[in-house]
Amino acid sequence: MIPIKPVADLPGVEPRSPATAALQYLQPGSLNLKALPPLSLYIHWPWCVRKCPYCDFNSHESNGPIPEQEYLEALRADLEMSLPLIWGRKIQTIFIGGGTPSLMSAAALDRLMSDVRTLLPLDLAAEITMEANPGTFESEKFRAFRASGINRLSIGIQSFNGKHLQALGRIHDDAEAMRAVEIAHAHFDNFNLDLMYALPGQTLLEARQDLDKALSFAPPHLSLYHLTMEPNTVFAKYPPQLPSDDESADIQDMIFEKMAGAGYEHYEVSAYAKPGHRARHNLNYWEFGDYLGIGAGAHSKLSFPHRVLRQARYKQPASFIEAAKKGNAVAEEHEIARADMGFEFMLNALRLADGFDPNLFGERTGLSITAIEKALDEAEGKGLLYRDFKVIRPTALGQRFLNDLQEMFLSE
Repeated sequence: MIPIKPVADLPGVEPRSPATAALQYLQPGSLNLKALPPLSLYIHWPWCVRKCPYCDFNSHESNGPIPEQEYLEALRADLEMSLPLIWGRKIQTIFIGGGTPSLMSAAALDRLMSDVRTLLPLDLAAEITMEANPGTFESEKFRAFRASGINRLSIGIQSFNGKHLQALGRIHDDAEAMRAVEIAHAHFDNFNLDLMYALPGQTLLEARQDLDKALSFAPPHLSLYHLTMEPNTVFAKYPPQLPSDDESADIQDMIFEKMAGAGYEHYEVSAYAKPGHRARHNLNYWEFGDYLGIGAGAHSKLSFPHRVLRQARYKQPASFIEAAKKGNAVAEEHEIARADMGFEFMLNALRLADGFDPNLFGERTGLSITAIEKALDEAEGKGLLYRDFKVIRPTALGQRFLNDLQEMFLSE
């Protein structure tokens, strides 16, 4: 990583306007991108009702009134300050994540979307997704979200089994989970259901029942995640009794079989879609596209002709709001080093079951595919990767040992 020291921090130099600061990234650098990739917008809502014991996202329990208006003002300020970095670029997708964005009032969401439309050029067919927790579903509120421009929901069901929902620390029960999907069906043509498997005490039969219930609603998109013990979570400190590796593998095999039989495309490690309903926002991440992230703890990846920049905002909501008021909510910033570019690209693209066109590597990194030739040869030799002049993709073995495959590109 190449740290970028703000010019305002250098002795004897006056602070710059955002427009002046942006000029620094247009200077000659170590890369040569022929064209800039598609651009998405990520908006982070940091509050939730209760922190789940498995969650390592930047989320904070709302123990008192949420400073909704103050946060909206900070989001707008953050976006305005970021505009010089993306002048002239159209937003293809928007994702409002959290936390629990569906805690937002209908009026707040309407104001947020109005600010975004005022400041940014949106593609006419932009996919605009909001994450929602079943414990926060109200029919009229979601009707208003739809009227404000949200055209896709991502619903954190996790399980339809009340026992497992309790074990996961979720604020909703099985009845609320089903009601949430029914409300989503009533107001949205496009939505995703998040389910988790290999849950504490979960049997193969219970996992199958969860999946059957989800499929009974015919969701356009399903995300199926293996529960993992992430560092700095309650589950990491107090691990629950989980299914064995063999039991988890049996659940995975069942999922692959049932999803294929139900007509879903398994296009990414954890993502399944009906034809025409792949998550465009997430695809942009996996294809190493660009995204501007605003809000507490949000991350950005922004390309310029000769460099690629990463940013992270202040994580604590109060710190983010204060920093945005002062004119700079960015806590960390660095340029992706040329030596790291191949790994960063492959870390994302290898998640795609269908792989990627070799030309995409050059388009998104500014490097020749020969930069990762050694690792490609090694991975192919071990049966983890298939490649020809049209595609590079993980084999079935490579998908099963994806972390090992990705790590092979670290040394390049």
